[in-house]
Amino acid sequence: MKLTQDQEVQFDEFSRACDLVEGYFGETIDDVALHASVSRRQLVAVLARAQLSGRQFAIEGLTEEGDVVYQSNDETLLWLDGGFWTDMRGRHHLEPDEGRAAREVHRRLIEAIDGDVPYYNRERDPFVLIERFDPYE
Repeated sequence: MKLTQDQEVQFDEFSRACDLVEGYFGETIDDVALHASVSRRQLVAVLARAQLSGRQFAIEGLTEEGDVVYQSNDETLLWLDGGFWTDMRGRHHLEPDEGRAAREVHRRLIEAIDGDVPYYNRERDPFVLIERFDPYE
């Protein structure tokens, strides 16, 4: 499956990424999809694409692009400088509503951990890189 012009992934890898984001973000996906003009299914697919791209960026130094809010063996929550979600929209040919909805899912999770963030603005992008997620741990 072609993820971007320069990146291909196996369908089962994309499917696992969909399962990962669904399990990790859970009801937040439902809440955001309910108020966005994006279906739940579309939103899960966009979030999965962002995870797969985020993994590639992590190899290239994603944590150097902003501030780590929280980090564990399972996830890294970041406020990134620059236009991470704008880049995602371009790389994956996303509709503006799809990019905004995915960004909102990430923002809600980070604010749940970091509190209502006074330094949050349009120039900083929220991103959660999920390393692994086991709901039974």
